[in-house]
Amino acid sequence: MTDGLNSVSLAALGPSVSRRGLMLSAGAAGLAWASGAGRAFAAAENVLRVGFISPRTGPLGGFGQTDGYVLELARAALKNGLKVGDKTYDVQILDQDTQSDPSRAGQLAKSLINGDGVDLMLAVSTPETINPVADACEAAGVPCLSTVMPWEAWYFGRGAKPGAPSPFKWTYHFGFGGGEFFKTYVSQWNLIPTNKKVGVLYPNDADGNAIRANLAPALGKAGFTIVDPGPYEDGTTDYSAQIALFKKERCEIFNTFPIPPDFAAFWRQAAQQGYTKMVKICQTAKTGLFPSDIEALGQLGYNISSAAYWHKAFPYKSSLTGVSGAELADGYEKASGKQWTQQLGATLSLLDAGASALQASSNPKDKAAVAKALSTLKTTTIAGPVDFTSGPVPNVSPGPIIGTQWIRAPAGSKFRLDYVVTENATDPNVPVGAKLIPFNG
Repeated sequence: MTDGLNSVSLAALGPSVSRRGLMLSAGAAGLAWASGAGRAFAAAENVLRVGFISPRTGPLGGFGQTDGYVLELARAALKNGLKVGDKTYDVQILDQDTQSDPSRAGQLAKSLINGDGVDLMLAVSTPETINPVADACEAAGVPCLSTVMPWEAWYFGRGAKPGAPSPFKWTYHFGFGGGEFFKTYVSQWNLIPTNKKVGVLYPNDADGNAIRANLAPALGKAGFTIVDPGPYEDGTTDYSAQIALFKKERCEIFNTFPIPPDFAAFWRQAAQQGYTKMVKICQTAKTGLFPSDIEALGQLGYNISSAAYWHKAFPYKSSLTGVSGAELADGYEKASGKQWTQQLGATLSLLDAGASALQASSNPKDKAAVAKALSTLKTTTIAGPVDFTSGPVPNVSPGPIIGTQWIRAPAGSKFRLDYVVTENATDPNVPVGAKLIPFNG
């Protein structure tokens, strides 16, 4: 890994977030992906079954809010089946909601593997969802593709060791990592004059541990002073001690990777205790990704900086559906009446890449062939290129994360907020649309 990150330090990552719990039913049988109502399925050997697991309810439900719309697009695109070589397959998607529970995520994966016999598993959004699913697939010998979590928390958080061969044969992940966050944050934070003192609030979970072990030291080497009060547990309700430290050290930059409810609690307390008045850049990740997160903060939400793993300004088209970023965002807003979110493109990129892997395999009903196709997959999704042949480690294809900011929407806008691109260090193909505004400006 480059740009100030030392890959050897990745060994400091914590263990996998997978947890075992009570066996839970997979619930409804799922919906057919690419099979019209009333159309009889072909023989089993002509049907591909794809598991799709995401958090659609619970504390992480914002990540899954747009999944239903994206799955409808995929089904429509595949209504006549998926052609692999000279053969066309019907494809079923069995989509399941983790309810933001890691134990449930693992059990849903086992049910889809053992009960439904899925040929490929797709998992999206956060270690709490992806890692338990990937662990279940690795144990069962089922190919699995995932996106939307730092790749270090996926790879090293599940037991891989720096410099050692990959322990994973069946599981693959694409998307941003510490290196991309490093480039983006250095680029973003140099857009506004500050004292370069960064108050960080990193939780004691897979994301927080990965960021603390890798991103924070790299930022320190880049000239930023990191003020870290130490890890906190998810669900903490009193942040007075952390806020007091940030005020004492006059941290003009604030950075955090919490679950959304925790950030809302912290940020309101920070305002009550006067810390927000000295903040010039409030840089959030994992929270503040979606309009609902920011709207819930009221006036405190304006000018919060974020980072986008997809934005409607991305210049790529979906390989599966053919839609552009603008078409995807506009279509969702028209269909739902809600503002577009960056998860639209992320979820669709997973379906793009999954379909490409099935097509690249010599036999999509052969799990080993699908896993081999994933290991050499090179394709372009609506979120940009995916390339497993040149990753920082085996089983990983890195992806961009770009600097963004939530600002007041212009007069006459349908929504309260506008989400603008402020820097593009990790993908210069994405156009910068606005100048970064100081949070307390």
